[in-house]
Amino acid sequence: MNVYRMSAGIGTLFGLLLALSSPATASVQPERGTVEGKVVDAAGSAPIAGAQVFIEGTVTGTLTDAAGAYSLEDVPAGRQIVAVRLIGYRDMRKSVTVVANRTAVLDFTLEQTALRIQDIVVTGVAGTTPRTALPFTVGPLSARAAAVQVLHGVPGFNTESYAPIEENDFRLVSASPLSTFSIDVDRASYANMRRFIQAGERPPVDAVRIEELINYFPYEWDEVSGDHPFAVETEVWDAPWKPEHRLVRVGLRAPSVETAHLPPSNLVFLMDVSGSMSPPGKLPLLKKAFALLVDQLRPHDRVAIVVYAGAAGLVLPSTQGNRRGKILQAMGRLEAGGSTAGGAGIALAYEVARKHFIEDGNNRVILATDGDFNVGASSDGEMVRLIERERESGIFLTVLGFGTGNLKDSKMEQIANHGNGNFHYVDGLLEARKVLVEEMGGTLLTVAKDVKLQIEFNPARVAAYRLIGYENRLLADEDFNDDTKDAGELGAGHTVTALYEVVPAGLPVPRGSVDPLRYQPAAEPPEAEAAPESAFEDELLYVKVRYKDPDGSESKLLAHAVPDRAASPSGGFRFAAAVAGFGMLLRDSPHAGRYTLDDVIGLAERGRGSDPRGYRGEFIRLVETVRDLDLLGAEATGGGQR
Repeated sequence: MNVYRMSAGIGTLFGLLLALSSPATASVQPERGTVEGKVVDAAGSAPIAGAQVFIEGTVTGTLTDAAGAYSLEDVPAGRQIVAVRLIGYRDMRKSVTVVANRTAVLDFTLEQTALRIQDIVVTGVAGTTPRTALPFTVGPLSARAAAVQVLHGVPGFNTESYAPIEENDFRLVSASPLSTFSIDVDRASYANMRRFIQAGERPPVDAVRIEELINYFPYEWDEVSGDHPFAVETEVWDAPWKPEHRLVRVGLRAPSVETAHLPPSNLVFLMDVSGSMSPPGKLPLLKKAFALLVDQLRPHDRVAIVVYAGAAGLVLPSTQGNRRGKILQAMGRLEAGGSTAGGAGIALAYEVARKHFIEDGNNRVILATDGDFNVGASSDGEMVRLIERERESGIFLTVLGFGTGNLKDSKMEQIANHGNGNFHYVDGLLEARKVLVEEMGGTLLTVAKDVKLQIEFNPARVAAYRLIGYENRLLADEDFNDDTKDAGELGAGHTVTALYEVVPAGLPVPRGSVDPLRYQPAAEPPEAEAAPESAFEDELLYVKVRYKDPDGSESKLLAHAVPDRAASPSGGFRFAAAVAGFGMLLRDSPHAGRYTLDDVIGLAERGRGSDPRGYRGEFIRLVETVRDLDLLGAEATGGGQR
């Protein structure tokens, strides 16, 4: 079977799926053994790192380490074919007889083959020479080195990609009384923004997703009670950047769950070990981050490790969580090299997760990558369709982004959004600890899925509104009652905040004008259809939330009215407003008006609160850094405090 067969730039997701569906893959072999050995270069007996070693016809595979060593565990007893593959070398196959509970030693000596440099496909580098203009051949090692030199020889080489965001504008209540969107618990944008600022750079505008900046921080709300897995809270205040407008906070909060009380976990670590993951901020950081999570696992948890480069392989079968040494040893052997068959890795990871599915447990694939898929299914559309098929299995997804220079934020966000999952960017061990230790319950345990909000504004009180952020989470109004429409997931301990800027009735709406219609003159609705004003005269808006239980298919509804009464804001509301203001400044939003970085700092200081982990203090220092380095220009720096 051509499960792992590939040539430069071509993956075999189809072959992988055929293998996963074959009876041989699904059968259970009670007697198993181990195959181990070394892979060396025939020219000088030098060890070969990053070679793919696998049992043909199965999903058991691994990569050689820096010493050229490999170990295949849990191999079915009997005659097996072991294959070794690496771009630049001839494929090699050997037969071995595996004896139950014994270790068979099988070494390989690979012969180099000429590899044409035009077969190394470099994408995203504008102005480089077309690959067909390089007809000469080079040896396999020099070919890989040449490819690296081409990439790193370009000044400011950067192929990071972000989905374009068109900022929400004001909408007239007379024309659009409903606002419908999915929640978003991703926090990747904040950590990524921090990475740019700490490097003395202004983040790209489309890298700033304001809702993710706001939701990065925990907020102190009342305890959750009642029949629903989360509480809904609202506050009304004056908008700091335009005091004549209202600012409305709609918040969701799920209770935290201690690690000891989490349900059993069936986890599959899906690790990108392609060549692009070699820098210190990628695979080396990834391994340290996952080690933090391994420390939290319990005996009734299980973890498997799937890796992918030019192809996908299972390097650690599903293993009890308390076998820390075995898990860390498997991770420690990983080395980066090869192209990136992300689609094949995802398919294999879900297959492994299904095989060990725990009823009423936490079944989840954790994908760690820079998102730079370039073999097999790799386009945003292909990856989304693959993930949408897999999510029906009841397995959730967490996406962890690593690295700089080729970060594919847009692709990873799409994968998480469509895979019943969440997306985080890990820029260091402190962020890894926050995501995988401090917020482990929220990252790994979903308490409500397909969570949607729909806000109805009272035209007697509101002339117009705009939702701050959530541009890529907007839904059609009819999607709110449609249980087939996918939406965001809420994890244990998660807080979600949505902010609306509201123009009170009677005030001018800051938006472009439209000429009167020629054929449809504006007309007031018949009086019989209008609700009596006295029934809702004190209401500003009506909040509705729909969600499903993690294993449910029918949604449940929460709803309550919000009175039109501005009050002294909570510290959390002040801080969230400061973060929103900073996001608008980073995005050059016209809605920020005369608001300045000094205004942001002053408001954040007054909303800082106890801040036990120092996250809010760090935010204030980031804003001060942007101000002191003049990253936004002088007009955004000065000003008083509100």
